[in-house]
Amino acid sequence: MTTVELRFSAQPEHVRTARLVAAAVARRAGVDEAVLDEVRLAVGEACSRAVGLHRSHGITSPIKVVLTEEDKTFSIEVGDEVSGGPGGDGAQGGAAGPYGGVDDETDGEDDMGLAVISGLVDDVEVSSTEEGGVIRMSWPTTPVSVGP
Repeated sequence: MTTVELRFSAQPEHVRTARLVAAAVARRAGVDEAVLDEVRLAVGEACSRAVGLHRSHGITSPIKVVLTEEDKTFSIEVGDEVSGGPGGDGAQGGAAGPYGGVDDETDGEDDMGLAVISGLVDDVEVSSTEEGGVIRMSWPTTPVSVGP
């Protein structure tokens, strides 16, 4: 099992770098070339969402992206540190949070981002803990043949 961990400050300009790293690691892991655009787009949506959550809640800790190559599977986890994760505890923003609850403009944008990710990735899970939320996405891989 190979794992690459990427951490970046919650700045929108860093999302592009996360997309590029994810595509490069996915390619090396054996994700089909035809799917790499979907990987880039899904990671971009998940990272943009995490950046938005951190910025709207005043969280200064970095966004965490973990890319893992397992047997026949490549997975990416994008984590945010919004207290309470899905549903939130309401303590940091007054609203119920980014994963549900109070319907406001931020929730609408978040729901759209999750819908886009779900449309791009067949295997996606959204989970939470008291430390924050995680979007986990995975794709099948094919063995990478090494030249003669």
